[in-house]
Amino acid sequence: MARIDYDEDESIDDSERPQWRRRLVTWALAAIGLGLGFLIPYTLYLNHEVGQRFGQLRWQIPTRVYARPLELAPGLTLDAATLKTELDAAAYREGDGVRAGTYAREGGRWRISSRGFADVDGPVPARRIELVLSGGEVASLREAGSKRALKSARLDPARIATLYGQKQEERRLVRVDEVPELLVTGLQAVEDRDFAHHIGIDPAGMLRAAFKTATGRKQGGSTLTQQLARSGLLGIGREQTLTRKFKEILYALLIEARYDKRTILEAYLNQVYLGQRGAQAIHGVAAGAEFWFGRDLRDLTTEQIALLIGIVRGPSYYDARRNPERARERRNFVLGEMRETNLIDEAEYRRALKAPLGVTDAPGSLAPNRFPAYVDLVRRQLARDYPADALAGAGLSVMSGMSPSAQALAEAAVTRTLKSLDGRRRPPLQAGVVVTDVHNGEVVAVVGSRSVGEHGFNRAVEAQRPVGSLLKPFVYLLALAQPGKYSLASWVDDSPVTVSLGRNKTWSPGNSDGRSHGTVRLIDALAMSYNQATVRIGMQVDPQRIAGLIRTLAGIEAQPHPALILGAVDQSPYAMAQLYQFLASGGEIQPLHAVRGVLDDKGRALKRYDTEPAPAQEGDAIAARLITIALQHAVSGGTGTQLIRDGLGRLSPAGKTGTSNDGRDSWFAGWTGDHLAVVWVGNDQNKETGLYGATGAMRVWSSLFARLPSAPLRVGSQGLDWQWVVGASSTDPGCPGARRFAFVAGFAPPYAPCPAPEPVEEAQGGWREWFGFGRDEQQEPAQDETAPAQEEQR
Repeated sequence: MARIDYDEDESIDDSERPQWRRRLVTWALAAIGLGLGFLIPYTLYLNHEVGQRFGQLRWQIPTRVYARPLELAPGLTLDAATLKTELDAAAYREGDGVRAGTYAREGGRWRISSRGFADVDGPVPARRIELVLSGGEVASLREAGSKRALKSARLDPARIATLYGQKQEERRLVRVDEVPELLVTGLQAVEDRDFAHHIGIDPAGMLRAAFKTATGRKQGGSTLTQQLARSGLLGIGREQTLTRKFKEILYALLIEARYDKRTILEAYLNQVYLGQRGAQAIHGVAAGAEFWFGRDLRDLTTEQIALLIGIVRGPSYYDARRNPERARERRNFVLGEMRETNLIDEAEYRRALKAPLGVTDAPGSLAPNRFPAYVDLVRRQLARDYPADALAGAGLSVMSGMSPSAQALAEAAVTRTLKSLDGRRRPPLQAGVVVTDVHNGEVVAVVGSRSVGEHGFNRAVEAQRPVGSLLKPFVYLLALAQPGKYSLASWVDDSPVTVSLGRNKTWSPGNSDGRSHGTVRLIDALAMSYNQATVRIGMQVDPQRIAGLIRTLAGIEAQPHPALILGAVDQSPYAMAQLYQFLASGGEIQPLHAVRGVLDDKGRALKRYDTEPAPAQEGDAIAARLITIALQHAVSGGTGTQLIRDGLGRLSPAGKTGTSNDGRDSWFAGWTGDHLAVVWVGNDQNKETGLYGATGAMRVWSSLFARLPSAPLRVGSQGLDWQWVVGASSTDPGCPGARRFAFVAGFAPPYAPCPAPEPVEEAQGGWREWFGFGRDEQQEPAQDETAPAQEEQR
């Protein structure tokens, strides 16, 4: 057998060596090439995505709707309860009145420290004020500290709604320098102490976390940059896969390579997930502060900052409302980290440990829509300029005209009154209310349902119901615009009347009490809502002119048939509020608006809607004053006398009741020196309610104005001439039976000396009803005031 020589084997040619080594190297190089071939394009793709998503820090920011800022001024009608309602709605809290967002009260003296905000006319700086309430008004207003008297001061508006885009994400963007320093440094102390130096990942921290997790003590090892990549690009998810972690690391490295630490930290502070309310996700420290504590970020205490930092680890697990002990333990851990890194001293640490968690019982004012009827009106008015998809999630601020106190009082008045009217074999009652500011046309409150938080059908805007006698004042307005022919003292005939409708049809409306009242003064015909007298005046005025007037004043389109005189037209409370705004404003054509303006995400005005209305023309102003005087008489001695019995005589209100056929719809429109409110009460299925204007809607109005601070209604005398009148002549004040009337200047009747005393009674129904001998509307049978359809067919 031949012997194998191993030494000779060393001289074997390389080509004869085993091929496995070469193959291994080849496969390794191929794998590296393939890996690089995949990783480089993939990294470039991720780099592009990082630039797109974080380069401009563009998130879908919800559009927020705010109430009007409360403007304080000496002489403003305001009481303590209303001021507190306004402050609470705007998330002020009782405190020292020095720290922003707090107020202090000592008797009638209030100290308030505002935060500052953006408004339609520019930024409003924070300021500290002192005011004194006395006698139901602001007695004095001063700058705190200097005691300098102020002409006015505005307080932060309440946030009333949020309009989201496709994602229900609540977020309020802030800059790093707007965040309390303790929150910024404390966050790094707890979550990422090496944030200022690492390149996006912390290998040592990841190894420590892996070791502790392996030993059963779970610990996170992600840097702030990794957390930002996870929630900002990958989305919040519970699954922890190798692929997801790999992408997270690549994202973090790319973010750190592209952006400086300040930009990364600012993005984190605005992106971090801090809670959930239904479908509404809370992102960012500013929204988190409001959600958990009902406070502005700048107003947080040390212990609240610690809890907010602690919640970052797990908003659900450390939910301070559901798991307070767990949340307290986490907060105290964060306080310990703050103390260890000397961010707080020992005294502050001890104090904060003993402090309560400080969370609100319910989430802060982040509800998507707290006032559905009002916000529905806001959306409608913005629709022309901002389509829904352009408005929602656009990061805009919509500054509305809502008064939180008026809204709360209107809601309470509807709830309280309808509850008292339920039963008595009535069908279910509903209501619609619109309250406006008579000075500028702002809509300050809207109620669209007795279930005030109910979304859906908005009766204040959408309900179309017969308005009845609510239209009568505009018939008389046209008559009084002819001062040579009509005045409040004119005699009008309230005897049976028949109107030809053509084609052998006639219409013969009767009075609601079933009686005729003979010859009466025009002011009494309106105050007592006499149908027959009104029809005679309306036919002389011409229904065509009535239709034209209501079209001009409120955009109401109506057929100019005779029944229009008695309100045979279906309209909403909002449309009637627009119509009555002309009277309440003293003859100005004021387009109602729920929106004052829209601001962009930087607080700059994009559009304003609160333009000054044109001054009233002289003739319009005089006619409006005469109707106002007549409708004040309707309250003091006509169909609205219940308001006097309710104690509202102090407001000298003007108002008009309205009732549709068979008591199906109850209406009241009334105003004071500051506010107009139009109320409708009825049934959605149009069933008979048995209510008149005075027994239904007017009760809601009375309940509202019994509590709403509002100035008395004072009618100016410009263009008017007040005279005492007997018969058809001006006379001396002491004459028996003399009544005082307002005339258009230059059109008062000629003077006649006081006649010799003799038994005199003015024409039937006249002076007797002035002194209250007439029947109030609420005592009349259920077939008031309008021209019912069946009568029109007769």
